[in-house]
Amino acid sequence: MITSRTAALATPVRSLRYGQLKTIVLLFGGYAACYYCRADLSVATPLLVEELGRYGVGHGEALVRIGSMTSLGVLAYALGKLFLTGLGDYWGGRRNFLIGVGGAMLFTLCFAAGGGVPVFTLAWVGNRLTQSVGWAGLIKVSSKWFDYSSYGSIIGILSISYLVGDAAARQQMGMLIERGYGWRSLFVFAAIVAAVWLVASLLFLRESRAAEGHPEATPNPLNLFAASESRPASAGALLLPLLRSRAFILVCALSFACTIIRETFNTWTPMYLRDHLGYSVSESAGVSAIFPGVGVASVLLAGWLSDRLGLNGRALLMFLGLGATAAALVVLMSVRPGASTSPLAVTLIGVVAFCLLGPYSYLGGAFALDFGGKQASAASSGIIDGIGYLGGVLAGDSVARVAVAYGWQGVFVSLAAVSAVAAVCAGVLLGLNTRAAHTRAAVATAAAETTRG
Repeated sequence: MITSRTAALATPVRSLRYGQLKTIVLLFGGYAACYYCRADLSVATPLLVEELGRYGVGHGEALVRIGSMTSLGVLAYALGKLFLTGLGDYWGGRRNFLIGVGGAMLFTLCFAAGGGVPVFTLAWVGNRLTQSVGWAGLIKVSSKWFDYSSYGSIIGILSISYLVGDAAARQQMGMLIERGYGWRSLFVFAAIVAAVWLVASLLFLRESRAAEGHPEATPNPLNLFAASESRPASAGALLLPLLRSRAFILVCALSFACTIIRETFNTWTPMYLRDHLGYSVSESAGVSAIFPGVGVASVLLAGWLSDRLGLNGRALLMFLGLGATAAALVVLMSVRPGASTSPLAVTLIGVVAFCLLGPYSYLGGAFALDFGGKQASAASSGIIDGIGYLGGVLAGDSVARVAVAYGWQGVFVSLAAVSAVAAVCAGVLLGLNTRAAHTRAAVATAAAETTRG
């Protein structure tokens, strides 16, 4: 009798755990596939520069053209984050996620079929615009499948999806280049990977655990919205609580600064390894995977610590990580050209990844869920990431121009300054969170004394 009752109680728990695991796998794989459709341009940049050179375009001019194309793509991504991701709070995160993966596949194929910079640019802008809604869709679905007590760990796991996808894509595309495949093959390969995960998500991904008969997920009780999964009453009801929060504005500022650094390394690491350190095209593609690869360990560690240290811990880790990132960039600035210095340069790139990417993963992930709860998590994530990618626009055209005019040393000293300013912002956020925690503790103490009285 007891055994049968225990088994009956355990069955719904196992069913929920299975549904959560399935959701993690689908979200992880689908978003990793999106990064195959981003890493392809970074890996192919040396090959595209060579191809443009055969049409009479100089090396510096080719870099600027590709940098401009990259900036336009990031701008489209930022605008999509700001103005489109909130739709997920109205029509569901699953639809946003499917648009992101499907758009990545379609426009990557368009890029592969293109025959000049204008067509490449249109395809790249379309790719980034449709991908812009994918992460917010992932966050929205997560808010309806997982309780707030596991946000740090779950979003930490899902955050490494783009790092794993980026690193795996660079390694595999490097092997394709080594075997003689051209740049178009890289884009077709990325589109095939996205197509596989698009079909899997269409068939098996569900919007929420309530849709499968399980109790609703529990949001952070300190979020700025209600615990309900209902649609927001209006755009003002969705946005104003976020925009009135000083902590939320600071998180947006941190996203702006951190995305500049992250996008610079995502975009230009293969070119830096080729031009500054003398790696071959295939070697630079493979070695550039160190940035997302080391980031995996950083994100997992940061997510684990996040659930144990709380909001104050997140701000503290951001402060320490960004300070260390600035120091590593100053040292990287001093690395001289040549193969003899390549081990030091590659190590420093890994240090930047470890110090930056873990704290960065909080911004559009755990912080967005903490602010938005289940009702406004897509809008919260979209605004944080959108502001960040407005900063990321500078990682394309502007970084290319700085590299051409002042060399890679100029790029790294600029990034070190950005990181130092971001560390100051993280310190202010830590102060705000600390004061808020003390205020909540004082209110709770006063309430307890009133009750006893």
